[in-house]
Amino acid sequence: MSTLVIAEAGVNHNGDIALAKKLVRAAAEAGADLVKFQSFVAADSLSRDAPKAEYQKKNSVAQESQYEMVSKLELTRADHLALFAECEDCGIGFFSTAFDRKSADLLRELGQSYTKIPSGELTNLPYLRYLARTETPIFLSTGMATVGEIEAALDVIEKSGTPREKITLMHCTTEYPAPMEEVNLLAMVNMGKAFGVEVGYSDHTSGIEVPIAAVALGATVIEKHFTLDRSLPGPDHLASLEPGEFAAMVNGIRNINRAMGDGIKRPSKSEEKNKPIARKSIVAATAIREGEYFSESNLTTKRPGTGLSPMLWDEIIGRRACRAFRPDELVEI
Repeated sequence: MSTLVIAEAGVNHNGDIALAKKLVRAAAEAGADLVKFQSFVAADSLSRDAPKAEYQKKNSVAQESQYEMVSKLELTRADHLALFAECEDCGIGFFSTAFDRKSADLLRELGQSYTKIPSGELTNLPYLRYLARTETPIFLSTGMATVGEIEAALDVIEKSGTPREKITLMHCTTEYPAPMEEVNLLAMVNMGKAFGVEVGYSDHTSGIEVPIAAVALGATVIEKHFTLDRSLPGPDHLASLEPGEFAAMVNGIRNINRAMGDGIKRPSKSEEKNKPIARKSIVAATAIREGEYFSESNLTTKRPGTGLSPMLWDEIIGRRACRAFRPDELVEI
């Protein structure tokens, strides 16, 4: 199975549609399956008094409010259409997270293949109901959530029209960057078992090793913040991967996909040719005369493994030699 890899461009376009298009092209070149933005109407998504998170304070203009910061990052309808067309030209899927109903309606109109519910909206009951009416699969991000809150959100989504088999729970640590000791990847595994759903991982750590590890633990979707340059101004650039790093992550994920296999233990095709070289056979330890009894003193095991298996040792000991054998010769019965 191939993991769905999402390049989370988010608001790293800084309100510049030309930069957003460059992000699309770079994400496609890095091997992402989807490039994801954020769709919102600032006035519908947050109040003018909403405070900034600590990471936003560090990575944005100090004197501006969250409302002012976010307002500059809105994508217009024309921007969405331009990005959708750019994605088609580059051979990568367009994706965006809607933070309000108007934006959700626009994304439905564009016909995107998935719906993303961000961590901050997991307890927003009317929002959950509205988005669950879509027929597209839902990625439900679970940053900051308790098991009880996740269970409640799943219940709302299911009752509102999206069956559980269309829901993927995205494990997430909502901090930028997320401390390694707070990632708790095993929680992703346990969520899948507890709720009987597919799981994915939305990564905010620095580096690429944690999302690759998540794939080895069963993540079917990986989402990672993506930027052209971490030094650019803006709230999310610092916790994002640059194109070369993202490509390395994708390569690691694809290698893990190939390495996972089907779970059946058996010799691989490439191993078969090495079996006779690496394994051993029962051979004569000394010269053995015809009719002489095989014993611990005149037999041993040595490479190659083209003769009798040492697992037959107990059956061979005590038998008479059918012919004479020279030292190191493969024994026959």
